[in-house]
Amino acid sequence: MNPTVKRKARILVVDDDPGLLRLLTIRLRAENYEVEPMENGVQALAAASRFRPDLVISDLRMDQLDGIGLLKELQIRWPGLKVILLTAHGTIPDAVQATQMGAFGFLTKPVEKQELLAQVQKALKISGFVDAGEDWRAGIITRSALMEEKLGQAHMVAGTEARVLITGESGTGKELLARAIHKASPRRAQPFVLANCSAVAEDIFDGDLFQSAEGGTLLLDEIGALPMRAQLRLLQLLQERADTAGADHASPNVRIISTTNRDLLALVAGGQFREDLYYRLNVVHIDLPALSRRREDIPLLVAHFLAELAKETGQRKIYAPEAVELLATSDWPGNVRQLANVVRQNCALAQTPIIPVELVQQSIGGTQAKLPSFDEARDEFTRSYLSQILQITGGNVSQAARLAKRNRTDFYKLLGRHQLMPDDFKDRER
Repeated sequence: MNPTVKRKARILVVDDDPGLLRLLTIRLRAENYEVEPMENGVQALAAASRFRPDLVISDLRMDQLDGIGLLKELQIRWPGLKVILLTAHGTIPDAVQATQMGAFGFLTKPVEKQELLAQVQKALKISGFVDAGEDWRAGIITRSALMEEKLGQAHMVAGTEARVLITGESGTGKELLARAIHKASPRRAQPFVLANCSAVAEDIFDGDLFQSAEGGTLLLDEIGALPMRAQLRLLQLLQERADTAGADHASPNVRIISTTNRDLLALVAGGQFREDLYYRLNVVHIDLPALSRRREDIPLLVAHFLAELAKETGQRKIYAPEAVELLATSDWPGNVRQLANVVRQNCALAQTPIIPVELVQQSIGGTQAKLPSFDEARDEFTRSYLSQILQITGGNVSQAARLAKRNRTDFYKLLGRHQLMPDDFKDRER
């Protein structure tokens, strides 16, 4: 993706009245918004993962999954995503209750055009949508659907004051994502301060760390390495600021983002990390995938690193085709950071403009991984798709079959083939 390309704000519109759905879509598209119309809440929830909206406008009363149910599901999956509800006069009390549950606001039918556009503009502004395009995420190179989902979560939470915990293996880009969240937030013009928790003194929070991040974002990098004494002091400071702000998750002056490559829950169980601090920091959790789970990004990242090195050295080098294949099929325990180091090393050692596969083999040693076969990958995708659709429908096979556009008999056969039981998806905590 070219990070300088501007994009339209994406709005998901949900209503079971075809006429109103069409009218809202026309009005919003006329204002240069990208609109995805959906006829019910179940379809909308499935579309949200693909479309990654910046705003949702939904009818309150719908069959299968109503506006309240859709609001709850969206809040679980994408905290910070703004939702505007549409309501008839008789259901205004329900809409007011919905705003108390987290809806951004509501519009009464028939929807007046200027009121609609004013609500949309206000919601997008508060959510932190950057009209200027994708500049906030310029340093993150990806075409992976999985990474795009994580970036969508990051962009949505950027407009809130919620604390964020970013987890992932070493080298996956946790600090980069934290900086992107800051850049997409209303605090973007204020300081971004990084505190390396694996190399700090125990009395770090007794100094002016919070003051240095005043009005901006404080990144607690590798929070899992923070000494116990410093953990207690941090907890005390967060409590003091929460009391001042009147809300447990917010700070009046500093936004907190934490990162770690450790299993914090395991540290809590082992008495090495405070449980109360864990829940204070883990308001919104974003887990970054390993590079081995986003292999489609490897050629893109390699091209990016080669271009950067060409700017530094004035010498343009490329990989031989078989070398690119080896890079794309290798295991990367050090993830993107390791890949960048290998590319830099290969460019330094290559004696010709074309980097041979032998040089790559020397750099990565025996880390080549076995990619799944086409059949194995297809089966894995099918099982994941079936699991997701059963989760959306709460194990209702009839609804799931309709969404998948398969008859019930074929759908049951698919479930049996992939050893999935509809009952496992029923009556789950929402």
